Amino acid sequence: MAERSTAAVDVADNSGDEPLTAKADQSTADGLAKNRERDTEDVEAQGSGGTEGPGKASPPELHSGHKLARRYRLEECVTRLDGFSSWRAVDEKLRRAVGVHILPADHTRARSVLAAARSSALLGDPRFVQVLDAVEENDLVYVVHEWLPDATELTTLLASGPLEVYDAYQMVSQISSAMAAAHREGLAHLRLNPNAILRASTGQWRIRGLAVNAALRGVGSDTPQRTDTEAIGALLYAALTQRWPYESDAYGLSGLPKDVGLIAPDQVRAGVHRGLSELAMRALVNDGATASRHEIPCTTPEELVKAIGEMPRIRPPEPAFAAPPDYQRTTYQQGTYGRGAPGATQPVPSPPPPLQSRTGKALKWAVSALLIAALGLGSWQLADALMEQGNKADDTGNTQTTDGNDKNSAAPKPVKTIKIQGAQEYVAKGDAQHPRDVGKTYDGNSSTYWKTSTFLEGPALAPYKPGVGIVYDLGSAQEISAASIGLRYAGDHTTAKLYASDSLTPSSLDSMQEIGTVTTSGTTAKVKVTKSVKTQYVLVWLTAVPYSGDDPSTYSDAGYKQAITDVKFTG
Repeated sequence: MAERSTAAVDVADNSGDEPLTAKADQSTADGLAKNRERDTEDVEAQGSGGTEGPGKASPPELHSGHKLARRYRLEECVTRLDGFSSWRAVDEKLRRAVGVHILPADHTRARSVLAAARSSALLGDPRFVQVLDAVEENDLVYVVHEWLPDATELTTLLASGPLEVYDAYQMVSQISSAMAAAHREGLAHLRLNPNAILRASTGQWRIRGLAVNAALRGVGSDTPQRTDTEAIGALLYAALTQRWPYESDAYGLSGLPKDVGLIAPDQVRAGVHRGLSELAMRALVNDGATASRHEIPCTTPEELVKAIGEMPRIRPPEPAFAAPPDYQRTTYQQGTYGRGAPGATQPVPSPPPPLQSRTGKALKWAVSALLIAALGLGSWQLADALMEQGNKADDTGNTQTTDGNDKNSAAPKPVKTIKIQGAQEYVAKGDAQHPRDVGKTYDGNSSTYWKTSTFLEGPALAPYKPGVGIVYDLGSAQEISAASIGLRYAGDHTTAKLYASDSLTPSSLDSMQEIGTVTTSGTTAKVKVTKSVKTQYVLVWLTAVPYSGDDPSTYSDAGYKQAITDVKFTG
C-alpha cells in the first residue's frame, strides 16, 4: 500500500471525500475493480477548463501478469476510469518498476494522449515525472512513465497538517520554476492539484502527469498559463492552511465557508507567513476576487517566479539540539565508594591546618630560598645562551629578521567540510540519468550511488551529450577550495568539472562559471578550485566516463559509464 499511495501516477484526481489512494484500494490483484470509480470532481473548484465526454470504446480486458511489447509486465491496476486504466508494472528489460496508462486505440482521446506523452517526453526536465515510452500496438495505446516508490504526494503530506514555512516556500518555488520552463516549451499541465505533486526522499518536489493527465481526461483551456498559475496558487494556499481555497471540499481538504469568498491564508490560520500568504492571493486572482490590499496579480508561472525572487528568502529552520542531561555525581566520585549505604551523604573531611609550628615555618623558608636560587641560576644560563647565539649570528654576517615575517605571514586557513543541504540532477540535453538517486551521493554511505546511463562510445560524452551531473545546494553562499568525488568505476578516463551556479535549476551551462576540473583513471576525483568564488550551488559535471564491463548489481551492460558514490566539498 505504501508504494501504491506514493508512487502511482494520478489520472483520476477525484476530489470527493476520499483521495485517489483510498479509491485505488478497491482494485483487486488481477486489476479488475470491484466498483467502477466515479468522476465527482468539480472542475470549476480546481480552476481548470471543461471536460469532454468519455469515449465509447470499452476498456481492454487486461489482467495482472499480462505483458506489453514482451517487456512491460502488468502487476496491479491502480485506476480504471473513462475507458482507460493505469497500472503499476515491471520493465523486465531494465528490471525496474514503471507506471503504465492503457486505452484502446479507437478511444476518442487516444490520439491526443499519444501526442501529449511524446511532447512531454521531449522536455526531459527532471522536475517532472518522466515519460519513458508512448506506443500504439495491437489496438492499444499505452504510455509508460517513471514509478517513484520513495516519493510522497502532497495529499498525504497535508493529511497530517499544513506544511512548515520553509517546505511551502520550497514547494511553490520549485513548482513555479518547473511550470515556467514547461510553458516556454509550449506545454501546459491543466491538472495541477495535490495528487499531482510529489516530494522525493531527497526533499525535491516533482510534478507528474504533465500534459498527459489533461489529455487522458479530455481537459482543455483557452488560457493554459492562467489555469496553471491559479492551480499553483491553490496548492500554496492548501499547503499554508490545510484548506482548499474554494467552497467545495476536495483532495481530503475542507473548503472555505460558504458565502465568505476568497480570504487570505493568514486570515484563515494564525501564524501563516505574510509574504507567502500574499503570494498565494496574487496567484489566485479568480476573476477579481483578490483582496484589495494585495499587489498586482500573477497570471503566468513566469510572473510567479519573478514575484518569488523579489521576496526575502526564507531560510531553513535551525536544527534543534537536545540539552545534555544534568551531571550526576556518584558516591565513587564523592570519595565514599564502599563506605556506607549507596546514596548516603558522607561528610567531607576538612583539610589539615597549614604548618604553623616552628619546624613548619623553617621548612617554608628553606623551600623559598631554594626556589629563588634556582630561578637566579636559570636566568643567568638563559642570558648566557642568548649572548652566545647573538655572537654567532654576528660572526657569520647573516642577519635574519623574524619578527616582521611572523607578523606578515598569515596562519594557514583551517579546512572545513561543507554540509550538503540538497541536490538535483541537471539535464543540459536529452534524457535524465537517475534523478531519484542524487541523494545517495551525500548520504554518508559509499555503497550507494547515482549512476549514468551506459553509452556505446566514449570516453567523451560529446557530441551526444555535453555532460551529465548534479547540482548541490550548500545551504548558503560558501567559499569552496576543493571537492572530493568518489567514483564506482576506474579506467581511462573520467573528467569531472565544477561550476558555480546561481540556483538549483540553472538555465544553461553558459550561465554558470567553471571553477575547477580534473581527469582521473582511479575511483576518486580530487578537484581543486582554481577560481575563488562564493556560491551556494555547485554543479559536479562529468564530461568523460571510462569503459567498464557488465555490472549485474546495477543491471547495466558493458559500455562507457560512471557512478558517483560520495561527494564532499571543503572550504
